[in-house]
Amino acid sequence: MMTTLAQRSPGVPARTGVWVGVAGIAMMFAAFTAAMVVRQAEADWSHFRLPSILYVNTVLLMISSWTLERARGRLAGVAEVEDGLAVAQGRRWLAITLALGLLFLAGQVVAWRSLAALGLFLSTNPSSSFFYVFTALHGAHVLGGIGALVYVLRRVYRTADAGALGALQAAAIYWHFLTGLWLYLLLLLTLRL
Repeated sequence: MMTTLAQRSPGVPARTGVWVGVAGIAMMFAAFTAAMVVRQAEADWSHFRLPSILYVNTVLLMISSWTLERARGRLAGVAEVEDGLAVAQGRRWLAITLALGLLFLAGQVVAWRSLAALGLFLSTNPSSSFFYVFTALHGAHVLGGIGALVYVLRRVYRTADAGALGALQAAAIYWHFLTGLWLYLLLLLTLRL
């Protein structure tokens, strides 16, 4: 009986580390959310319309979570390293996920530039400050997720072994968390700004 890589995956320590990191990131964004809610009560809070590119970015990030799951599905089903078609398909889905993450970051830069064109900068008012802080922090974490995806893709190109699958599973937890976090941030910014 053949065992799949998913059944032999040694990635438990990596996943545990990612969960600890995710908890810390969640607490940081919860603290910033509380600060924003408290600060919004002041008289100098101003509302502005969010750049529409943020909604395109949301779709990109959601699709990237789907493509990452496609990659995991292809690679988790690999019974032996020699299953070249499944490995090639997994690599392709990982590359697409990586490209979508980069497009998301490019879209964030477009959003910041569109706000700057309206005269809204980090120091313009408290509401624009929170927008830039939330989106920049999230963007920095997406950049970290892209680094993790590059690492996983390199490992899978060398050999699609159980260690590579463990790294992929850890990266997927982090990436899906970032997608969920972005949905939360977009809702928060839409309601509060």
